[in-house]
Amino acid sequence: MELSEAQATTEHRVKTIIREQLCISNPAIDNGASFQTDLGADSLDIVEMTMTLEDEFGFEIPDSKMLQLTTVQSVIDYCAANAGKVPA
Repeated sequence: MELSEAQATTEHRVKTIIREQLCISNPAIDNGASFQTDLGADSLDIVEMTMTLEDEFGFEIPDSKMLQLTTVQSVIDYCAANAGKVPA
């Protein structure tokens, strides 16, 4: 299945933030990767990543929601679904 341009852009932006926040040099991040298990993120990494995602996409990610977003793909999907929404 081919991604739309908007989806591909969102995926690229999310993965760039993940690479920068978690100091990952490998450009290929598996969308199914778990932040804690596969990418070695701790709770502080996740908080910092959340704040950066909020700044990048212009909406708030509630703490309770971020705890549910445990994989790269889940964050991509959440950001794509909420892009362009007016901040609360």
